[in-house]
Amino acid sequence: MLLPDDVRQRLATAIERLRPHAADVAWIAPANLHVTLKFLGQVDEARVPALSDALGAAVTDQPALDVVVRGLGAFPSATRPRVLWAGLDDPTGAMTALAERVDGCCGRLGFPAESRAFAAHITLGRVREPRRQPALADALARSSEFGRLRVDRVSLMRSELSPRGARYSELFGAPLAVQ
Repeated sequence: MLLPDDVRQRLATAIERLRPHAADVAWIAPANLHVTLKFLGQVDEARVPALSDALGAAVTDQPALDVVVRGLGAFPSATRPRVLWAGLDDPTGAMTALAERVDGCCGRLGFPAESRAFAAHITLGRVREPRRQPALADALARSSEFGRLRVDRVSLMRSELSPRGARYSELFGAPLAVQ
């Protein structure tokens, strides 16, 4: 899901605020900030049409939803981070339900089911060498609200890695139902 410009800018500012407190982090470029419902890994190009059809069918009656981008954190923990993130406040569970639909349709095509519960977030950076970073944990605790995100589309994305970072391109997009 693409982010509105105002949310993207606030998250870019948060990244800059975190940067001095975080050692050895591969930060996500602001233009690449997004929400991932399911990571598929390397997918053979011949499977894309069936995957697109299944994804479109899975979300055709899923209503669009609104979430609030709020708070900062880390997986597995703020004291020994591997992934730094901004949270998505999903009090109704609609985002989780959408991720479960996507996981289910992918599972029917032979992709492995998710082993962990869905945690709605936007990845801000990945720590290359995990270690205790108390200053980073303190900086993550001083977070705020970054704005609203309207989820009205699900996209199948291609990620091409290069030394300058990832480049994303949409292979297929499925609109969610208008309420």
